[in-house]
Amino acid sequence: MIMHSTELRYRIGTVSDVPGMDLARGPDREAGPADPRMSRYLTGEHHPQKALASRIMFVAEDDSSIVGYIGGHETRRFGCDGELQYLYVVPRHRRRGVATELLTLLARWFVEGSLMRVCVGVDEDAAAARAFLAQHGATDSLPDPSFLEWLDIGQVIS
Repeated sequence: MIMHSTELRYRIGTVSDVPGMDLARGPDREAGPADPRMSRYLTGEHHPQKALASRIMFVAEDDSSIVGYIGGHETRRFGCDGELQYLYVVPRHRRRGVATELLTLLARWFVEGSLMRVCVGVDEDAAAARAFLAQHGATDSLPDPSFLEWLDIGQVIS
């Protein structure tokens, strides 16, 4: 699956994209480095708590540079069906719809797999991230305040 916007290309990410994901985060001191377990996550060797084997990553590219990515997997955490594990967009591409497009791609993957109830861990002090997720229908209805959820992730693509 390859999708193009006027300036960006969206596609399924692979293990070979992990160095580019790490490079994308390099200059962003606030975000810090990419998760060093990402390669193992994509190869199915690292499983976040209650994660199942089914998972995917999407990347956004500007020319040959990765400017954003999102990843998710099937899970049983909090009784959910899926979990959004990674979401990052480089600062110069924020507020241009990149995160929304990445979230839409992941939401479609969840819906195609009948994984409707989806959770996402987000720092309680990450106001911008929480606002973005809430804007797309995530709620704070889980017992752990560091997690948000969609009861129906399909609302992201509606």
